[in-house]
Amino acid sequence: MIRTLNSTSFAALFATVPKSTTCITARTHSTYDVAVVGGGIVGLASARELILRHPTLSFVLLEKEKDLAVHQSGHNSGVIHSGIYYTPGSLKARLCGKGATMAYEYLDKKGLPYKKCGKGLMALDSPYTGIVDWRLVSLAYGKDFQEAGGTVVTEYEASDMAMVKESPAGNTEGMKYPIAIRDSKGKEVRCRYVLTCGGLYSDRLSQISGCSPEPRIVPFRGDYLVLKPEKHYLVRGNIYPVPDPKFPFLGVHFTPRMDGSVWLGPNAVLAFKREGYKLYDFDARDFGDALSFRGLQKLVMNNLVYGVGEMYRGVFIGAQVKILKKFIPELSLSDVLRGPAGVRAQALDRDGNLVDDFVFDGGVGDVGSRVLHVRNAPSPAATSSLAIAEMVADEVERRFSL
Repeated sequence: MIRTLNSTSFAALFATVPKSTTCITARTHSTYDVAVVGGGIVGLASARELILRHPTLSFVLLEKEKDLAVHQSGHNSGVIHSGIYYTPGSLKARLCGKGATMAYEYLDKKGLPYKKCGKGLMALDSPYTGIVDWRLVSLAYGKDFQEAGGTVVTEYEASDMAMVKESPAGNTEGMKYPIAIRDSKGKEVRCRYVLTCGGLYSDRLSQISGCSPEPRIVPFRGDYLVLKPEKHYLVRGNIYPVPDPKFPFLGVHFTPRMDGSVWLGPNAVLAFKREGYKLYDFDARDFGDALSFRGLQKLVMNNLVYGVGEMYRGVFIGAQVKILKKFIPELSLSDVLRGPAGVRAQALDRDGNLVDDFVFDGGVGDVGSRVLHVRNAPSPAATSSLAIAEMVADEVERRFSL
């Protein structure tokens, strides 16, 4: 099944999501009932669900970049997962199965392009698997949110969350909107409640609100190869290996894309920057945080051979092609080129265990009790986004009595 969208309509959808709908200066502040921090697909889906349920409340979504959904939501394989890999009955399995159904219904309703191309050849067939541009879907969520009355503020990096200081006598604003979210430029948004969907920065957002620093986020970069156009005939659908249950990564696979290209891979290596999509991207704080974390140290020591192998395959693509040939023997080194990369926000505990399921929690105290954090939303978060949004909205309503 294929849904298409012409180039004019495609560009029009992007144009309907403005970069920002309000301007906050260092001398002013705005007030809202609920602030959502993070403009990726989970934040946008959750903000959309909340405002559709509570149209009389005021909502703001804060995003640190100039545009929405430019990191994990815009650097993924673009697959609509069926959920067959995940432990039966687990939160991942339940959310993915429900989310995929909701995603297809949403795409049909909005007329967004996708292909239900399936997965499997001489193996387990999964005809329900599809591909889509998840960033395009994210922007559609953002459009829904704004059309329902929500406010989007970009270039607003939350650096502090605190209780509003005592207001002058007779001014009750601080009592009604007690949480102040400030950025590094001195701008301030005040609200009653906060939902954070920070992806690669979810642990840091938790810390600035006074909540638990764990699980910690360690960034893993996945480098893809791309199949040369003249060899596209080799891949007619998604081809995935059975994943190793010891690791959350799916291993190398073949992924057709909506633009007609075919991605091969990825590997999984430690990124030297949380949003480092290139081999030499480096951030001292991100790198130092990762190396000093006992959980990562234990993970490396327990999986040294696997890690070295992933690094080797990242440098010498012939080694990666050798693995890919197990699935398509006709493939050769001359058929591929280096392609794009993504960074996965992998949650780890202090014992070096990979946190493979979704994690949602809040905190205690004046600030923590008014915040709900989406701490870990690993793949298939995009596929599950609408189902996750329903669960998040349920939890927000329960915790904050909306």
